[in-house]
Amino acid sequence: MTPQRATLAGLLAILLWSTSVGLLRSLTEALGPVGGAAMVYSTCTLCLVLFSGFPSLRGFSKGYLFGGGLLFVCYEIFLSLSIGFAANRVQAMEMGMINYLWPSLTLLFAVFINQQKSSLGLWIGVALALVGIVWMMKGESHWSPLVMWQNILTNPLAYGLAFAAAISWALYCNITKRLARGKSGNTLFFLAVSIVLWIQYAASTRPPMAFSVTTGLELLFMGASTAVAYSAWNTGIQRGNMTLLATASYFTPVFSTLLAALWLHTVPDVAFWQGVAMITLGSLVCWWATRETQKQ
Repeated sequence: MTPQRATLAGLLAILLWSTSVGLLRSLTEALGPVGGAAMVYSTCTLCLVLFSGFPSLRGFSKGYLFGGGLLFVCYEIFLSLSIGFAANRVQAMEMGMINYLWPSLTLLFAVFINQQKSSLGLWIGVALALVGIVWMMKGESHWSPLVMWQNILTNPLAYGLAFAAAISWALYCNITKRLARGKSGNTLFFLAVSIVLWIQYAASTRPPMAFSVTTGLELLFMGASTAVAYSAWNTGIQRGNMTLLATASYFTPVFSTLLAALWLHTVPDVAFWQGVAMITLGSLVCWWATRETQKQ
């Protein structure tokens, strides 16, 4: 495969991942927060097995398999349930944007976990991304700590899960870099997510799942797109233009918001878009600050 095609494959992965917020919300509305998430990850697991087979446990470090696996499982469960438990579609999109704090947090945690050199720009980028979350959550009202707190108290479970998801994935990225040894346990981890969610579903009071042709097609698309995205991303980062892909990946919040708005027929307010822009810019500032530090 030529470098140009490999780069296009990586860009396709970013586009496919950007559909996850809208699809997850649509599916959890039809199938329930826990049941919908369980169906989604079961379908994703099946598609990953069909696309790439079931990996052997040989060669995996125990630290990555158990430590990284736990963080991966926590992240996927926290993210899917935060979107599923959101009070409405706009709030579900907020959960998705809170999740996109992870690029900034990944670079911040790398300072402590992987001894990544840092500069003032890194801290400015993290602060800008956090301000973006605050700005997005305030909506059209005037901001104050009380307004912010009251907003969170409208749905503390969903907001708590969304912030926990961002932290979990940032930690996972650093653990993977340190312990994975070039291995990928994605299929194993998706299977573990599915099992945990089905156990939770069996133990909870659950509404009936409202299956339809649309729901079935959404499930198939999300499962297949997840499998394709992981494969395409691996091809892109190995053979394509890594600089272009890294830069494009930081615009995922923008792509995700656009696609979720179209899929869910929801138009966020101006403050929401301004917050998305701040999150994206904050992530880019963090990346640039780390890149400049590495050159020194």
